[in-house]
Amino acid sequence: MLQEESDLSLVIAQIVQKLKGSSLYAQLERQAWASLQRPEIKLESLKEDIKEYFKISGWEKKLQNAVYSELSVFPSPSHPAAPPEHLKEPLVYMRKAQGSWEKRILKSLNSMCTELSIPLARKRPVGEQKELLNKWNEMGTDEPDLSLFRPVYAPKDFLEVLINLRNPNYENGDSLSFRTHLGLIQVPLKVKDIPELKEFFVELGLTTGQLGIDDSTQVPPELFENEHVRIGQKVLAEQDSAAAQQYIRQGSPTALRAELWALILNISSQPEDILYYEQLKTNVIQHDLLVDSLIYKDVKLTASNDDYYFVFEDYLYQVLLCFSRDTSVLGHFAYNSASPPKSYIRGKLGLEEYAVFYPPNGVIPFHGFSMYVAPLCFLYHEPSKLYQIFREMYVRFFFRLHSISSHPSGIVSLCLLFETLLQTYLPQLFYHLREIGAQPLRISFKWMVRAFSGYLATDQLLLLWDRILGYNSLEILAVLAAAVFAFRAVNLMEVTSLAAAEAVLADLSTLKVMPLLQIFLFATVT
Repeated sequence: MLQEESDLSLVIAQIVQKLKGSSLYAQLERQAWASLQRPEIKLESLKEDIKEYFKISGWEKKLQNAVYSELSVFPSPSHPAAPPEHLKEPLVYMRKAQGSWEKRILKSLNSMCTELSIPLARKRPVGEQKELLNKWNEMGTDEPDLSLFRPVYAPKDFLEVLINLRNPNYENGDSLSFRTHLGLIQVPLKVKDIPELKEFFVELGLTTGQLGIDDSTQVPPELFENEHVRIGQKVLAEQDSAAAQQYIRQGSPTALRAELWALILNISSQPEDILYYEQLKTNVIQHDLLVDSLIYKDVKLTASNDDYYFVFEDYLYQVLLCFSRDTSVLGHFAYNSASPPKSYIRGKLGLEEYAVFYPPNGVIPFHGFSMYVAPLCFLYHEPSKLYQIFREMYVRFFFRLHSISSHPSGIVSLCLLFETLLQTYLPQLFYHLREIGAQPLRISFKWMVRAFSGYLATDQLLLLWDRILGYNSLEILAVLAAAVFAFRAVNLMEVTSLAAAEAVLADLSTLKVMPLLQIFLFATVT
């Protein structure tokens, strides 16, 4: 009990410290001073009166939302004496694996620099700055020669690293139960089984109304959808992040989704946010980074060739180029197992005081990175708002899909959860695919790394991302991946090679997410 209280007071102290540096704190302070002029504020009951004023004027709700937002990314309490790296990742072998993977990425980036004789960063000449500014809204028309550039890594390279992960303490162990794991991931992490998943995703149950099922043409809309929209409007009127997160577990009406997501992520476009975005844009115009070419290349290879997303090419460049310059993203490395890469100012190699983070946000884009932004373009058409939403989605969720950690929403746990679900509930299918050299994870890994972006139809993808936000967890990605295999099991049992298995699962654009999840979790006999 005492331990819980001390943990709570520590969390409160840290959140207060974090909020003290925010614009909300300054606004609250201004409001408190301004309220002193009001007749209902009495000196003898000053504290209570100001609290009451905050409640009536809606500022209390804004503060609650800010605290809730901080709690959603707050690392789970650990021992007070735990070192900072323990907060990033408690398991030493995971930290080491992440460290060596980062070295590989950096080596790949540096070798590209050397081969092409291109600096990591340079100031653009004035003429080039003007040209970029003039075509800022139509960068997609630009066709730079990117034939010599290659993505620093692709998901399949990352998968090989995860396959080779081992816990050194298990090498000579006698854990027979774990030795029977026939999948590619060979690390002992605790993942949920179907009864635990049913409990966790209880709102997805067969008896609860769902957008993605109960708004289909066969069901009269007045039975569920109209009522759900009415409640959604009420949640938005209340401006309560926690209520919005609970509400969205049953899916979000299309017309309310953009506002609901912004509320859950605690994004409200203040003038200073728009100004900050403009500053990032100025930075892009003034300086040319090597990662800019990687971003261009990635958008050209992925979103530009996608039937749903090619129209958003210009938005993607704007958002991703600004993202690479945003040093506020560095804050998420406090709870991310990864560390931002460092470079040195020319001629000062090895001198720590001349070390700088490169790129400035600490995130090197990989093949498919732009697909994290593309679906959001359907919801937000104002670049600074789109940018803020993407940045918040990244520092809450997406970074976990390309860093090695033991977190339940981390990619290692998702891979293990996927393999465990298949092995436990579809053992014949799993064994058959394994025997023909078509390990299921080799097919599903790319879906999970991209959070299914670019694989599902956009309406279905947004319904899936509703649930990621609603449950503040990425575990649903692994459940959906297993559900897709279950859905195509009959065809997969007929295949005799990896290529044939991939062909069966090549097109997911016709799949309906919610029925698949419900059948797999709640209608399968366990």
